[in-house]
Amino acid sequence: MLEAGLSIAERITALIEAELGEAALSEDQVFRRTAEDFRKTLRVPREIKVNFSGGITQTCWSVSRGDGTYRVVYMPIAGYFSLCVESDFGPLDIGVHGPALGCFGSV
Repeated sequence: MLEAGLSIAERITALIEAELGEAALSEDQVFRRTAEDFRKTLRVPREIKVNFSGGITQTCWSVSRGDGTYRVVYMPIAGYFSLCVESDFGPLDIGVHGPALGCFGSV
């Protein structure tokens, strides 16, 4: 359980570290390699506006450096991660949601 006194960035980081810790103990080599690759893209979580279909925007938290095509963000209202595609208007949610490693590993 996460401490209530943590900032949202610290809570997001703790969620990611828990996933990475689980992956490090996994016997699944692909899962471990995905976690290693994801760790290389991590950034300190920072607020960003994410675009959703229908012209809706929401404040989310970028947790990975984009590769020019995709980035992983945390959606605090939903309580899970999303894979976003980069667009001329900023990150666009593409409907891939769930754990950070699942979103990252889907591309």
